[in-house]
Amino acid sequence: MLLLLPPSETKRDGGEGGVLALERLSFDEFTPIRAALVDAVTELAGDPDAMMRALKLGPRQAVEVTRNAALAVSPTMPAIDRYTGVLYDALDAPTLDDSALAYAGEHVFVHSALFGLVGALDPIPAYRLSHDSRLPGRRLRDEWRAPIASTLAAHDGVIVDLRSEGYVGLGPATSREGSHFVRVVAEDESGRKRALNHFNKRAKGLFTRALLEQRPAIESIDDLLSWAASAGIGLGFADRDADADPAGDRSGMELELVV
Repeated sequence: MLLLLPPSETKRDGGEGGVLALERLSFDEFTPIRAALVDAVTELAGDPDAMMRALKLGPRQAVEVTRNAALAVSPTMPAIDRYTGVLYDALDAPTLDDSALAYAGEHVFVHSALFGLVGALDPIPAYRLSHDSRLPGRRLRDEWRAPIASTLAAHDGVIVDLRSEGYVGLGPATSREGSHFVRVVAEDESGRKRALNHFNKRAKGLFTRALLEQRPAIESIDDLLSWAASAGIGLGFADRDADADPAGDRSGMELELVV
C-alpha cells in the first residue's frame, strides 16, 4: 500500500540528520529533477525580492528565503517530522512508537513540490515551495506530472490518495481498482454530505495515525474498508452502489472519509 499525503507550507527548523543527500531519498528516478529544482531554488534565493514574488510571500515570511538559500547545507530530519500544520499536528509523528514509524517508512509518502514523492522517513531540509510556485523557466507541473504519474502507475498495489487536488495535478495516481482518491466529507443528521476544507486536514492526519498505530495488512481496497469499519472509521465509496456490488468496476471511484 502507498498512502499519499500532501505536504505542508509550514516546516520545523533544524534536524539531527546530515545535509541533503538526494541519493538517500525514495524513488531515485526523481534524482535529476530534484537536483535541477534544488539548484533553481537556491539560485533564485540569491535575489530575495524575486523569490518572495515567486513564492507569493509577505514581508513577515522573509525567513523562507533564508531557508531556501541554505537548502544544500541545512540539517535534515525525516519528512514525517519536518512538516507541521493541521494534518501533521493531528498525525503527531513525534509520539509514534518505533513499530508505527517502521510501518510509515514502508507505506507513507509525502508529495513535495521540491522533491516529488518522498518516504515518511526520508531525510529532508526545511524549504518553501508550493505546487503553484513559479520558478524562472520552469513549471512544476511540467517537471513532475508525467514522472510521478508514471511511478504511481507502475505500482500494482493499493494507493490511498490523501493529497490535495493541487498536488494531484502535479502527478495523478493511476485510475484503476485499488487506487482511489479520498475526499473528506461531513454528514448531517439528514444524511446529506458536504466537503470540508480546513477540517479535512485534521481528519486525514487522524486517519493516518490510526493506520500507523494499528498497522493492518492491506492487500486490496476491500482490506482497507474492512479495517476502517472495524476501527470505527467512516470510509466508503462515494457511489454507494459500488459497495452493494463488490464485483463491479470501481476504477477511478473516489472514497469518502466521513467525519
